[in-house]
Amino acid sequence: MSRTNFDQLLEAGCHFGHLRRKWNPAMAPYIFMERNGIHIIDLHKTVAKIDEAAEALKGIARSGKKILFVATKKQAKDVVAEKAAAVNMPYVNERWAGGMLTNFPTIRKAVKKMTNIDKLMNDGTFSNLSKRELLQISRQRAKLEKNLGSITDLTRLPSALFVIDVMKEHIAVKEANRLGIPVFGIVDTNSDPKNIDYVIPANDDAKDSVEAILSACCDAIAEGLEERKAEKADEKAAAEQAEEAAEAKPKRAARKAEATAEAPAAEAPAENEAPAAE
Repeated sequence: MSRTNFDQLLEAGCHFGHLRRKWNPAMAPYIFMERNGIHIIDLHKTVAKIDEAAEALKGIARSGKKILFVATKKQAKDVVAEKAAAVNMPYVNERWAGGMLTNFPTIRKAVKKMTNIDKLMNDGTFSNLSKRELLQISRQRAKLEKNLGSITDLTRLPSALFVIDVMKEHIAVKEANRLGIPVFGIVDTNSDPKNIDYVIPANDDAKDSVEAILSACCDAIAEGLEERKAEKADEKAAAEQAEEAAEAKPKRAARKAEATAEAPAAEAPAENEAPAAE
């Protein structure tokens, strides 16, 4: 069963592409027709591509890996923040810092710096500083929070990147390609899909379009997380049962040996006993 359908995507405006003069010929396989100088995306292919991407995302989530969502354009940033946070995934919706993936150790240092500032503020270390120094530290903390606040829990490179508007986020796509990280992307008719591993052809400028696609994908991620949780619970239960069985085995053996020792020995027949009379 598909996670979306033609009517849902049509109502969300996913079919609207860019003007014909702005199109990228590489998107030709996903274009249904042209109307009033605007390309119309084939939503049947979009539905199939959403299902393909959703299954892949579900598998990544089930394996316990992280997916980094990237959307810095105004129409999508709030939707991405809401949907990614709902499935406990990191996201970037303010500005992509160059080297966020290829220079990940430096980014982690900046995150640790923000954490240290919080720690020192909470334990009263900064209480003796002047107002000017406190203001400078607070501004620095706010800047770090704005750019890196959503990836504070990302302790290692993400296993996948989900990008809205691959043209605008081309730096993020290049970094992911360089590191071999698979890229999922909502690709409009003016973009090049060749560097995207999972292409979702759709309107990337409309909030409703982005929300419809993200809802389907994030629902799949939530399913993957639930399956992982259930698998862990089953593994834990199986381990507990095995442990109980291992503990019970020596006890059963001891009881068996005890019962054998207490049992009366069978009486041996007399050697010279006369045979019974016929």
